[in-house]
Amino acid sequence: MKAIQDSNGKITVFNSTPKNWGAVICGFNTFSKEKLESYGFYDVVRPTIKESQKLGAIEWDADNSVFTYPVVNKTYSQSVAELKTSKIENLKYIYGSELSKTDWYIIRAQEGIAAPQDVIDARAALRTECASKEAEINALSTKASIVDYQLPSYI
Repeated sequence: MKAIQDSNGKITVFNSTPKNWGAVICGFNTFSKEKLESYGFYDVVRPTIKESQKLGAIEWDADNSVFTYPVVNKTYSQSVAELKTSKIENLKYIYGSELSKTDWYIIRAQEGIAAPQDVIDARAALRTECASKEAEINALSTKASIVDYQLPSYI
């Protein structure tokens, strides 16, 4: 991506370099990086952000000669306890979905047909793992750390 800043300070971002610009009728997009910079077109750098962050308005970074977005921390109206509760509910949903895949073995066991030991062991491991991750979430103390905590994705 490239961007240019006009004399009024407005920054325009281009997903790809335009083929025409000003007096250049065609082939503008084939110019070298240095030539594009002579026209005011510079690279756009998009910082990597966490879930608890967002990108601010694009701005010129004169030190690095690029356009970039400042990283801004999001604010949350929920309390730390509310965020933990929500995160743990999502965690339990994920593990519940995994456990539900083998529920039929457990239902059959209620009818007298034993569940295979590997299924019983796998279910126990899932419950242990879920409890461990729940403890990790409960140990977090900031809103950002709770929001940024990555839940497993078994699906």
